[in-house]
Amino acid sequence: MLTAKLELHAGRRLRVAREGNGPPLVLLHGYPDTLQIWSRLVPHLTGFFEVIAFDWPGMGQSTEWPGGASPFHMADRLLTLLDVWKIDTAIIAGIDMGGQPALAFAARYPKRIRSLVVMNSLVQWDAETSKEIAILRRFGWNRFALRYFPRLVFRRAISTFLPAGEALDESLRSDMWDSFSMPGVRDFIVRMCAAYQGTLPLLAKTYDSIHAPTLLLWAEHDRHFPQVQAQALRRVLRNVQLEILPGAEHWMPLSMPEMVAARIIAFAGQAEQPA
Repeated sequence: MLTAKLELHAGRRLRVAREGNGPPLVLLHGYPDTLQIWSRLVPHLTGFFEVIAFDWPGMGQSTEWPGGASPFHMADRLLTLLDVWKIDTAIIAGIDMGGQPALAFAARYPKRIRSLVVMNSLVQWDAETSKEIAILRRFGWNRFALRYFPRLVFRRAISTFLPAGEALDESLRSDMWDSFSMPGVRDFIVRMCAAYQGTLPLLAKTYDSIHAPTLLLWAEHDRHFPQVQAQALRRVLRNVQLEILPGAEHWMPLSMPEMVAARIIAFAGQAEQPA
């Protein structure tokens, strides 16, 4: 597990983990994750980067901030944190519902990003997803399930995000569930799901303005956001590489941390080389 501390920003609590030395690499999680989704990956990165992972405001152990919950709002919160931490530029990496804010940040604040890594996210609103995700999005049932059936949602995530037969460590499972079981956290996630659904077409219109070197690092067997999502995004980004991780599932930073780390390290080094 990552060693995390609580910071106060305008009187609001933010849980943050920082490890390593080098160029800043900021990791953005989705749900039902917390910053601990990166706990197996970070040790493989600390020799190359100052790795920063945090619980999004409103999730994990971080207090909710006022304002909306769209990818653009999340990107603005990331900017605020970089300013507070006095980080001029950073490598930004996001997975799941951390991928869209990473893209929004790259589009809005090009001078603040060194390079971008997007993993296993719903990045094209009209591209294929699993049938399960398509139905939940179409009828808004995901928001109903989040409010009233959190255990079912949590168990379903574990069963479809990890390889068959693999389980979470008890400490990691407890960290995630302790957060996800709180009604306030799930209420925020409900608002986030609605805001993402409504703004994904707008976000997609910004992709051709992203100039940062971008790695689309995708799981071969992501059961909800298949490779077609990454392939559709690759067609509209200007400076992009697509790499499919053989045998990987959605939570590949947990199940294949060494392979994910190796790809990020190689890409970041390449992105820093002069053109």
